Amino acid sequence: MINRRSLMGLFAGAASLVAAPFASRAAQQRTAPPAMGFFETRDDLPPPPKTTGNVPGTLAPRGRNGRMERLPEIDLESRMDFLMSVRTFANQTLSQAAGRRANDILASKGISPDTELPMQEAIALLQDDPVVSARTRTWMSVQQLSWNNMKAECENNADTYLSEMEAVDNRGPGTLELNPDLEMPDYTRHEIHIQPGGYVGNDFAGHMYDYGTNGFYTGRNDQDALHMTAAFGLPIPADGKIRRILDLGTGIGQLAMALKERFPDAEVWGIDVGGPMVRYGHLRAVERGLDVNFAQRLAEDTRFPDNYFDLVTSYIMLHEVSPQGTKDIVNEAYRITRPGGIFYPIDFNLKNPFPRTAYGQYRRWWDHRWNNEVWTIKYRTNGLQDLVRAAGFDLNEEGPVALPRFGVMNATKPA
Repeated sequence: MINRRSLMGLFAGAASLVAAPFASRAAQQRTAPPAMGFFETRDDLPPPPKTTGNVPGTLAPRGRNGRMERLPEIDLESRMDFLMSVRTFANQTLSQAAGRRANDILASKGISPDTELPMQEAIALLQDDPVVSARTRTWMSVQQLSWNNMKAECENNADTYLSEMEAVDNRGPGTLELNPDLEMPDYTRHEIHIQPGGYVGNDFAGHMYDYGTNGFYTGRNDQDALHMTAAFGLPIPADGKIRRILDLGTGIGQLAMALKERFPDAEVWGIDVGGPMVRYGHLRAVERGLDVNFAQRLAEDTRFPDNYFDLVTSYIMLHEVSPQGTKDIVNEAYRITRPGGIFYPIDFNLKNPFPRTAYGQYRRWWDHRWNNEVWTIKYRTNGLQDLVRAAGFDLNEEGPVALPRFGVMNATKPA
């Protein structure tokens, strides 16, 4: 059997083979896309709150690391850590090598690396190249193995994990509302990020999402740091009043809980179409003693009263729904935001998007095609700013930046 050290040796050898053809001084001087370092966090975040300790019915066989419960076995934890390391290798060493190779291919065609190309032309140039494909295949293998690890853990111990959630379904301080009869929009049938079952089709979607995305962020979201950064970066209404907050598409409630930490006296809600997601989010909130309310509802039909919330937000949700779904969600956000309140969906930068270089376009395509980012390409051309204005909001795209390197969508409902 090949152990982890041997596997790392194999990957190190692969890195040398991939990088060797590009190691000359001339190759190093050529422009290559930077390694992935997209996510940035604040340096002044508060420490994790003290957990409530032994909540009856909940499990933490190996304790907790701040906001995150450790995985039940060191073997599983080690495998997930190893995959995170390989993902980092794919994001950095392999991605840089693939970027240099892409530039060489362009040069052979007499095309400048900075030339903005149509996506289909970029795909035709790069998709069959072995170096470019090695990066794609490595990243995708990590993604698949990460999901499979967590899926196997949860399904092999289904009774244990289901019993843990059941034990706190009706426990406070916050509330949980599940709706098994909810009519799902068509866009929810997709397994976003190739997560098995997506957000609605597996009882353990929340567990898989929590630990799977922790690996995706390669350490940058430790202690929910990205969600904490976003929560503490969101603007407040001009009158300074924050009584009610809604996180649309809350997933497992990371942003909702971060907002509760920032605004402890506010009524905080997190809603999501995925019942397993909010159920797991409620479990996390109970374990941390946070009064956050979770509900399985649609972002386009929240069932809240008109003008109810001072702040309505979301974390990278809109690029995961259809164009019609996006329009409906924006209109619903306007209805439930009170006059003078703020709607601030956190998502990819639309005002200053990355240049459409060949390698950048190829990466957007493979993320759409192979990582099942079904709606991301349409999100970038959907005219979100126009939808927000058409709904009735006054839109400020200049600031503040809630999450560094993401877009500014600071919309106020006229008083």
